[in-house]
This record gives sequence, C-alpha cells and structure tokens, in this order.
Amino acid sequence: MADHVIALDQGTTSTRAIVFDAAGRIVASAQREHAQIMPRAGWVEHDANEIWTNAVWVLETALAESGLGSDEIAALGITNQRETAIVWDRRTGEPVHNAIVWQDTRTQPAIDRLVDAHADYDRFADITGLPLATYFSASKVAWILDQVPGARADADAGHLLFGTADSWLVWKLTNGDRHLTDVTNASRTLLMDLEALDWSERMLDVFGIPRTMLPEIVSSSAVVGEISAVAALRGTPIAGILGDQQAATFGQAAFLPGESKNTYGTGNFLLVGTGERIVRSPHGLITTVAYRIGDEPAQYAMEGSIAVTGSLVQWLRDNLGMFSESNEIERLAASVPDNGGAYFVPAFSGLFAPYWRPDARGALVGLTRYVNRAHIARAALEATAFQTLDVIGAVEADTGHALEELRVDGGMTKNGLLMQFQADILGVPVVRPEVIETTALGAAYAAGLATGVWTDLDELRSHWREGERWEPQMDGEERDRRIRMWRKAVRRSFDWVDDDARILMGTTG
Repeated sequence: MADHVIALDQGTTSTRAIVFDAAGRIVASAQREHAQIMPRAGWVEHDANEIWTNAVWVLETALAESGLGSDEIAALGITNQRETAIVWDRRTGEPVHNAIVWQDTRTQPAIDRLVDAHADYDRFADITGLPLATYFSASKVAWILDQVPGARADADAGHLLFGTADSWLVWKLTNGDRHLTDVTNASRTLLMDLEALDWSERMLDVFGIPRTMLPEIVSSSAVVGEISAVAALRGTPIAGILGDQQAATFGQAAFLPGESKNTYGTGNFLLVGTGERIVRSPHGLITTVAYRIGDEPAQYAMEGSIAVTGSLVQWLRDNLGMFSESNEIERLAASVPDNGGAYFVPAFSGLFAPYWRPDARGALVGLTRYVNRAHIARAALEATAFQTLDVIGAVEADTGHALEELRVDGGMTKNGLLMQFQADILGVPVVRPEVIETTALGAAYAAGLATGVWTDLDELRSHWREGERWEPQMDGEERDRRIRMWRKAVRRSFDWVDDDARILMGTTG
C-alpha cells in the first residue's frame, strides 16, 4: 500500500511541495518564490499563472528528490494562502486579472460604503463570522467584475469562475474537471453561511457576485478528484484541502475545543478550536471553520489574524535593503541589547485582530539619533511578539482562561531571539514542534486520513513531538513597561487614512 503523502503548500510569498512518510516526517521538499506585484500603494497582486507554473515545478522536483514513484504516493493534500481572489475564464483557462492578495486594501472605499449603508462592520457576522473588511475575498471579486472591461458581462453569462488559490490549483491539476474549494477556504470569502456550509444568497446579492462563478464546497479531508495535468503524479488522488492556518492547526494536532496554535509566517494567525459550536467573539476575534472530515460535522474555531509579521522582515530586506537574506535579521537584532526606545507598528494593511482599524498605517515611533538599523531590526521582530500578545489577550478575554503555554510553528520560529522575546512578553513558555512545517503537514494529514495512510485523529496526535521550548526570563515590571510603550505606539498608528491619504494611494473611487 502507498504510505507517503505529498503536500502542496501555496503560500503568500512562495509555493512548496513536501513529501511526508507515514510517521509524519519530511522525506523531500522543493520551494520556489513568486513575484509580489505592487502597482500602487495598498495594492498587492500575484500572477496566478506563475503560481501554477511554480506548483508543477515543486511537485515534480520534490517527488524526484524523494526517490519515490507515483505508485508510492497515496494522495496529494493542498494548503493555500486564504482570501486571495483569482477570477478566470472557464473557456480559455486564463485569469482575467492578476490575483488580488489578502493584504490588498484597494477595496476599502467600497467596504466603507457598505458599512455606511448597513451601519456596522459586523452587520453580516451572524451569517459569515467575519467583519466587513478588505481582507476577505468578496470585495476583491466585485472589484474585478466592476473594473476589468467585459468581466461583468462574462460573469453574468456564466463564463467566469472564482476561487481562492486552492480552487485555482485543483482546476489546473484536473485539467478543468473540478471547480471546488473546501469549507475552511470558503469560510474566508465573506460569502459562506457558517451554519449551512453553503454560499449565502444574501451575501452574493450584497456584493453582486453571480453564484455560477463559485466553486463547489467540499470537506477538508475527502477524495475530491485526481491529478491529470502533472505527468509524474497522474492518477494521484487529491484528498485534502485546508486554508493555510487551519492546515497548521491540523498539523499541530490541535483538534479539540480549547486547543490552539500560533503560526508565524507572512502574517501571524492564532486559532483556538471551539468544536461543533460556533462561538462569537466580543473582543475582536473572527469565527471560522477549523476543518471538516468527510461527512462528519464541521469543527469551528476563533481566530486572531495579524496581517504583517514575516512580511515586515521581507520589507526590510527588499524595500530598505537592510540585509540580503531574511535570516540575517536575527544576528543584526542581537547585536544590540534592546530596541533603543523604538517601536514599529507594521499596519501596512491597517490593523487586523483585535483592533480591526483599516484607518491605521505603519508607524515607527520613539526615534532618536541613538537608534540605528540594528534597533529597527529588533523593533521589527518585537512587533511580531507584541501583536501576538494583543491577540492572546483577546482569546483569554473570550474564553476566561489564561494561556499556560503557546504552541508555535512557521518559518519565523527558527528565530530564537524572537521566540525568547515572545516567551518573555507573554510570561508563559513557547513550544515549537519537531516538524515546524505544520501547514504542509496538516494538508498531508487531511489527505492521508481520507486515503487510509492514517486511521484517525488519535494516530495523528501520537506523531506530535516537541522540538524546542523557551521559558520566560524577563522581569515582570520590565515586561509591563514594554507593553505600555507598545500600546502607546499602536495608538499613534490610528486615524492615518483620510481623504488626503486616499488621494495619495489612488483609492478614492
């Protein structure tokens, strides 16, 4: 019996494929970055065709490096950047516009009009679990239909399809045979009814999106098609699909109510399971689907979403040229004992949880002539830990329970300086698993469950192994002082976006 699974992890900055064995260990991997297209301030796009080309390359390369044949691969699992909207023509298979990325804020004026019309950012949260925000897919799709010549007419005629990156990849992998998405990705569009697990006619009407564009909603762990477009994997079942943060939660074996994880990637995302209950947060968290296995009831979660963490390091590298490789930031930041009084609030796309302030913008405050680039690097890393603190505060307020430890994963957890500061500022241990690529692992787990590689969740839980632990070391008074300074800096970032700023960003329409 085939006992390996290959995961395709399509992220915000790169696409990777990882082959896992039956013990959940990495056998081989391949990764390739794609371009970040930024036509103007606040706009972030990807080339969907480049993503597809990279996906084929990493799948073929990882399989070749594993030394396995396709008959030894039980299934493919897919995980992906969520909310990023792709619209393509079913007749040609070509996107009608670049993918509009989850970080993109061009639709803020449209969101503002909806808020004014319905008098509340949370007007539709009872249906979707989400606030009205540019973060989610719906307003991006509407923008494409309204701004791309002929798109609205083609959509009304049934020629155009919409999907997040998972839908696009499945459609391409199956040569256009399957147009689908799983419940976790569907729950991030602002178009799905959380209880019905189906598209909401009310939300489609609010955003003016034809239902014919939308993919079929399927379970996260189920055989939903097979690969026909990649020769090396032809006939391999596609058996698992999860949005990246839900996949990381699955990979951390956080299956039960109250279990949680925090992923450090392009952004940071803390998920806390609530089981079969849909729980609404009064403290700035959003409600989302955690996963669904086959025909079993869907499992839900509360999520704290942070827009900019790892991408801030990338910004320092690419936009400011502070270092040539992202991993150099740890050495640079460690060359000074503290942040020199500088605090960096990376509200490049506004502030997400728990603030939900679209009017906020990035702020670097507390500068003196003493501050150098090492202090700024340290302040950038500390911003990740401070933002996580704010989200965990919302979780503790919602649940009434204090966090005893924080399970972490993602690329930034390789940074020991950051992980130690995270433990210090939280005052609890931070624990990293042996396999930190939990996003890909979660997609592999979902696919392997559906195809018999693993029997149940208990077996998956037995694979979790602690890799490293950081204990808090900072004095309590010092921690409290730094938190006060951080929150003062956050307040300085508010109320930046006004008519003058919108004219500068070209988003007055």
